[in-house]
Amino acid sequence: MRTIHEPAREIPVLLDVDIVVVGGGTTGPIAAVAAARRNKKVVLIERFGSLGGNLTLGLNTKPSGALVGGIPLELWTLARASGAAGLDYFAGTKTGKVKIASPCDPEIMKMLLTRMCADAGVEILFETVVSRPVLEGDAVTGVVVENKAGRSFIGAKVVIDCSADGDVAAGAGAPFVMGSGEDGDAMKMQPVGMYFTMSDVDVVALARWARQTDDIPAQAIPENDADLDYGLWLTGFNNTIRAYRAETDIDLPRENITLKTANGLMYVNATRVLGVNVFSPTEFSAAVVECYRQIVEYARFLVAKVPGFEKAKIAQIAPVLGVRETRHVVGDYTLTESDVRGDKSFPDSIAADVSAFDVHDVKGADVDFQGLRPYELPYGCMVPRGVEQLLVAGRCISADHAAHGRSRNVPACMATGQAAGIAAAIALEGNTTVRAVPIERVQTALRDIGMPLHADELR
Repeated sequence: MRTIHEPAREIPVLLDVDIVVVGGGTTGPIAAVAAARRNKKVVLIERFGSLGGNLTLGLNTKPSGALVGGIPLELWTLARASGAAGLDYFAGTKTGKVKIASPCDPEIMKMLLTRMCADAGVEILFETVVSRPVLEGDAVTGVVVENKAGRSFIGAKVVIDCSADGDVAAGAGAPFVMGSGEDGDAMKMQPVGMYFTMSDVDVVALARWARQTDDIPAQAIPENDADLDYGLWLTGFNNTIRAYRAETDIDLPRENITLKTANGLMYVNATRVLGVNVFSPTEFSAAVVECYRQIVEYARFLVAKVPGFEKAKIAQIAPVLGVRETRHVVGDYTLTESDVRGDKSFPDSIAADVSAFDVHDVKGADVDFQGLRPYELPYGCMVPRGVEQLLVAGRCISADHAAHGRSRNVPACMATGQAAGIAAAIALEGNTTVRAVPIERVQTALRDIGMPLHADELR
């Protein structure tokens, strides 16, 4: 690759704080609030102009599991009080029922997250990108950021990487595995996609058809039509899509699609692009172009073949690509498939989780959405090997490819963010490292805010 020379330069110090949280998506705001509520000076850095990431900008409004306590449940309670979320519901799957927190209104959720951060005293830097971490020896001491003001440095005693892709951890030299890591192929990751919404859907007619068809094996349909605005969830349509594809010869690569309602709109999860290296600007951009093509075709399919969509039209397209999997930062412990099936209890557990097991096959096979028994998230999977004063939270935690099918979902991401914020604050209070923080103190603090820690507490 041809290169150019960039001369060295001095950059100004913008801020010195206790804790920097990188990424204001699903995970970062919870981490920032958790730390700030313990009277720490916290800066939250977000590359877009709003919080929530894939939950809000990405239109993926459903947590894919129940929110069982702590700040995540507090947030959803606020959303419900604002009319921006419905009641929890049980979705039927091939392995039985799974309890799911209702989708939220993504626009209201942006404001709720921002208000929660502001009320806790978190300073938010919007439209700011983290270029790299800065280290002294093996300890992270802050991050270099870029925005409209140029390039500057933010010093911190602890950095929490909630970037989803583990960008800070990778930049600091922490080891990681890309995707499934099978056969030496680093790009075997779950496929990317892009949500869109459709308006003017007759949800009553759709629900009536969904109840009697055999083409939607996974579903949640409320008994009362008044609950359809937030309570309808349908996954399947395989036979209907195959028949339409044979009839039209149009390329619809994903046969198993999901429809869900929130704030009176229909949210459609149908697009799929395989084998994308999201760290390649050209591959990433090509995937966006392909998603746009698929959105047009899936919308036409729904209008033509699914009752209730006869007058529907595209209302909104997510401005960001939905990325399910990239780096798994290697930590002091790596979560395994057996672990997330509830086969192990951890003395350092920081949350019990009931998220669905949701694996999108790297080769494009049918979606594997399962309801399983509760499992535990250990603190060790948040502590990267070889780097000090850095925690990872969200979908980049130390988990193997299969375990990631559960730990990448919203409830688990929020739970690890919450634990990271509390652990970072307690480490500073005790003048110790985040690796050596007394886990008992972290667990006590989590229990004090109503967070279940062990799987048997949820059974």
